[in-house]
Amino acid sequence: MAFFRNAKQSLGVILYNTRLSMSTYSRHGYSTWVTKGASHAQSTDAKASKTAYLYWVSRRFNSQAASSAEQMGLIKQLRERTSAPIKDVKAALVGCNWDLEAAQKELRKRGKVLAMKKSRTATEGLLALAQNEGKAAVIELNCETDFVARNEIFEYLALALAKQALLVENSSQQVPGVFSFGPECLEDLNINLDHPKISGETTIQNAVTEVAAMMGENIKLRRGFVMSASSHGVVSAYLHRCPQPGLGRIAGILSLEVEDEISQVDALQKVGSELAMHIVAAKPLFLTKEFVNSDVLNNEREILKSQAESTGKSQMAIEKMVEGRLRKYFEEVVFMEQKYFLNDSLSLKTILDNLSKEVGSPVKIGNFFRMEVGEGIQRLELSSTDEPVAQAV
Repeated sequence: MAFFRNAKQSLGVILYNTRLSMSTYSRHGYSTWVTKGASHAQSTDAKASKTAYLYWVSRRFNSQAASSAEQMGLIKQLRERTSAPIKDVKAALVGCNWDLEAAQKELRKRGKVLAMKKSRTATEGLLALAQNEGKAAVIELNCETDFVARNEIFEYLALALAKQALLVENSSQQVPGVFSFGPECLEDLNINLDHPKISGETTIQNAVTEVAAMMGENIKLRRGFVMSASSHGVVSAYLHRCPQPGLGRIAGILSLEVEDEISQVDALQKVGSELAMHIVAAKPLFLTKEFVNSDVLNNEREILKSQAESTGKSQMAIEKMVEGRLRKYFEEVVFMEQKYFLNDSLSLKTILDNLSKEVGSPVKIGNFFRMEVGEGIQRLELSSTDEPVAQAV
């Protein structure tokens, strides 16, 4: 647009100069002291000269307009290829003498350097889920704003990383069937991307850096979880606030184990999905009361006792109050003590008993965990300890 304004200004200046030249002829009286025939000839020459000027200006204006349209087309193409800000796209093209391929290469170099320098806190993002038979993997990919979290390139990368996470093996064996891992487990793995704006084989670390350069934000692969079921079990998952299948902001995953050989997989998957949704809604921290940490339990007991003593009741009444409130606490944080969130007249024990009857064999929950985008990030900035997640047992 700036070019067109300049072109219009040039046209105006030339027309002004043309008029000035014609008026100069008039001021010097060239059309008054010559003969009538000569005056007519000079008038004809002046008109021809003016026509020539206008023709030359028109040719020049049209040529420059065509050149500007080509440049706008290149800017649009590079913008579509890279998703970079338009000012950076134009600067790269100008710096590379409007060579599209060279400008794209320059943008990638410049973007990667800037991406490596970004240190702003990334608390937004997505969880991505990938599953195969008997196994599920969830990763958390963080960015700075929910605007970038909704970008199709960011979503594509998150899903691609979740598929790669399925390849991670449990080396620590801390908890059989479920384990967590940090970004270092994936960063050096190769990944083959097939997206119009990001494609080819590269390492996961380079892929994350390249997307960060495109988006202009700090993007980080933060963590992941992998859960496996036994040969007589299934893994079920639920993602909350899901922009598309396999993506969300809160995840609930659990494994159901059948004592005998599985005969009704559909029934197990249906109840498993409902219980995964319950995990997201009810936020359990422990599977059973036996898994509640003794320090946590003692701390809760002290708080409840202090509250009860403030009532001024007898010691026996205080003990009963503490025990009653502890039962309430267990119902809040212990999975198997909770009421089903869709029907509080049913306990989870009742749901599992009914499922056991349906499949003809005892069914139990093997492992579970709940995961949410951004949880614990602020605390991690102040402490190097691991962030809290729901107990996996």
